[in-house]
Amino acid sequence: MTDQMAISTLTLQHRIPDDWAADPWAEVRPLIDGVDVLERVHPEGVAPNCRHWTGPAESWPLTVTKEPRRVMITEPPCTAGCCGALYVTMRREGDRVIWDAWENTSNITAVPADIRFDAAQYEAELARAAADRSWEEPVDTVARLLEQTLTDSGWFEQWGCVLTGVWPRRAEPDIPEEFTSPEGVDVEFHEVLQAPGERACSYGYELFVTHDQPVEEQARQLAARILADDPRKTAELRG
Repeated sequence: MTDQMAISTLTLQHRIPDDWAADPWAEVRPLIDGVDVLERVHPEGVAPNCRHWTGPAESWPLTVTKEPRRVMITEPPCTAGCCGALYVTMRREGDRVIWDAWENTSNITAVPADIRFDAAQYEAELARAAADRSWEEPVDTVARLLEQTLTDSGWFEQWGCVLTGVWPRRAEPDIPEEFTSPEGVDVEFHEVLQAPGERACSYGYELFVTHDQPVEEQARQLAARILADDPRKTAELRG
């Protein structure tokens, strides 16, 4: 009987991708019984990043319901259409969570075996990972707090703009300083088109983070700088 299949344990691990320039936020990587089985069948794949875990539980990438749900569990740094992705169908049956019907659209056809989890352990691990901040470096914490402040303020909307995103900017090892920027936070926003044919301008801030000041205070200072005046005047025009 299927209920006699082995029950696996899910562990979610925050990990900065090797190609973090493509997405600097940490991915939330699923390990099965402590093993990264997805790495074996989709080595170039990256799991959804931690920004996908900030909303309500029903929006988290690995949340399950009784209705089967096909999920892209890892994708390449480019796009799924370019180099293929790894998909799994997940659902809850009683006190079990089931991952099956795997599909690998990359040039590697191997897929993991069907996996079953204890639903209580599975859901507790999702909640733990969503609340986990222990992995953050100063740039991650400042970026997260700044993004929350700017989003809640509605500041950009007051100036006819939309916040595009906030990202940590990491120091690049083995690259001369003159060819890279110090670690910090990048903020980007753009104007909202008011009429057809108008050109919407994009803007950005390149902000810096230090290691000798509390991250909460740095986030407050950076937010105060942005909220002090029309951001279209104080930010850099990007296009």
